Amino acid sequence: MSKVAIYLNFQGNTAEAFNFYKSVFGTEFSAPMMYIKDLPPNPEAPKLSEADLNCVMHVALPIIGGTELMGTDMLESMGHKLIIGNNTTISLQLDAKDEADNLYKALSEGGSDKAPMRDEFWGYWGCCLDKFGIRWMFNVMNQE
Repeated sequence: MSKVAIYLNFQGNTAEAFNFYKSVFGTEFSAPMMYIKDLPPNPEAPKLSEADLNCVMHVALPIIGGTELMGTDMLESMGHKLIIGNNTTISLQLDAKDEADNLYKALSEGGSDKAPMRDEFWGYWGCCLDKFGIRWMFNVMNQE
């Protein structure tokens, strides 16, 4: 079933922020917090520092009304700089690749900062900034 989540970017303090949100909302993470060091090995990936490897890759926390907060640490070593405007994304969790492709095509038209739809280890993913400056993420999770 498709759903919408709010995706938050942090500069190295995602775990702290999400543990705070967990205490505020009194809920538990949807899955264990995933760190960059937990990613599958990729010989083509750049070498990361120990500090970067201990940053959060992904975390998800249900809050209220079926809404889920998700988050990640941005890596300065990879050229990511947190600024107001790139710290919040609307994440669309979709059921099918064609649905993701259609929404990506429509929302990215006239926009910028595009990460084209592609297969990743967790599923089918892409991201764009629309022509109004709103960041959108598209995910179709792998079926287990």
